[in-house]
Formats: sequence, C-alpha cells, structure tokens
Amino acid sequence: METITPYRGKLSPKQIADGMNAASRNSQRLLEDAEMLFAAKRYPSAASLAALAIEEVGKLPILRGVATAKGGEATKQAWKAYRDHQTKNVLWLYPLYVLGGVRTLSGLGVLFDPESKHKKRLDELKQAGFYTDCVDNGKWGVPDEFVDELIAAFVIKTARSLSKYHEVTEREIVLWIKHIGANQDDPRPENLKKFWNALIEEGLNTSTIDDIDGFLGIEPKAQ
Repeated sequence: METITPYRGKLSPKQIADGMNAASRNSQRLLEDAEMLFAAKRYPSAASLAALAIEEVGKLPILRGVATAKGGEATKQAWKAYRDHQTKNVLWLYPLYVLGGVRTLSGLGVLFDPESKHKKRLDELKQAGFYTDCVDNGKWGVPDEFVDELIAAFVIKTARSLSKYHEVTEREIVLWIKHIGANQDDPRPENLKKFWNALIEEGLNTSTIDDIDGFLGIEPKAQ
C-alpha cells in the first residue's frame, strides 16, 4: 500500500461536493454495519461504528468551511477541523434538541460552544466501545462493561437521524461560496436566507423548514 499524504489545500466546488457526498455515503455504510452488529448483540462495536458514522456526517459542514476559506491560515484551520474527531462530533446531540422543541438557529448555538463537553463525550464513548483501558484507581475497563444495549441503541438512533443522504451538487457549493463565502465578515442571518432562496429558485432545496425567517431569527419587516 502506498503512503497516503493528507491534502490541506484549496478545493474546487466540484471537489467539495464530491467530498461531501463521499462522506454521506460512507456514513450510511458505517451505520448499516453498526445496525448489523447491534442485531448480533455486539453492542460496544455497534455503538463505536455509529459514532464513526456521526463523525462522517460531521465532515459536511466542515467542508463548507473549506470551500469558503480564503487561503493561508484560514484554509489550514479548516483542514485541521476536518481531521479533528471531536470537531466532527458537534451535531451529535442535535436530534435531542429538536425533540426538546428547539426550532431556531440560536437555540442550537450551544452545540457550537467551544467550551461544551458534548463533543468529547461522544469521542470517549467511541473509544470505550473499541478499546480496553485502565481507569479510576487502576481498574481495567473493557468495552462490554462500558457500553450496553441501551447506549448502543441511542447512538445508532442518533446516527440514523443525522445520516439522511442528500446529493450535494457543484452548483450548491458555488451558491454557498457566493452568498456565504463572500460575506464571512458579515454573519447576518439574511445572508443564509439569500443562500436558501437561491437553492429554492434553482430547485436545489430539499429541506423542510417552513418558517426560514423564524429559524434564522430574522425579525419581520414593519408594514
């Protein structure tokens, strides 16, 4: 096997779309493997593979950041995030927030808080499902003791809710760069709405958020 050298440079919109679609497909594969292991009652490995599926989904928003990075240090940091396991775990509690009634972008803000510990927790669970470790006061922990059926079922359900495949097109990334990349210094939600509307106009929007203004926190204009 030849040595694989990680790439850390700029990518074209097509390369970004290809990478996002590859990650989505691989997330589906990992989830299916996790479900087979769960059915065989191999709960620790099932949970760890489901966590890997969540990480693959977590690459999608990071690749959008790679698309809009302006080179130099910005591109370097975007790739650093892409290869950092915990950064890819940001959204793993998203389904719980939705079930709890969160319906706004600001309400999800805590998931992106750099001080939040939830990213580390999923990474720890993934490691616990794969490896033995010496913990507490010298006790040896093994995966079967760390991860049971209930935990595995929860992680798999989370991965399933996040791993819905959506084909990302080159045009979608072009529009993302146009409306978001060109306005990185102006983080107003109106720019996200422009991107959203552009997708709708070109028949590329498959999302189901009915009230985009409410989700983004845009105040209605006075009549």
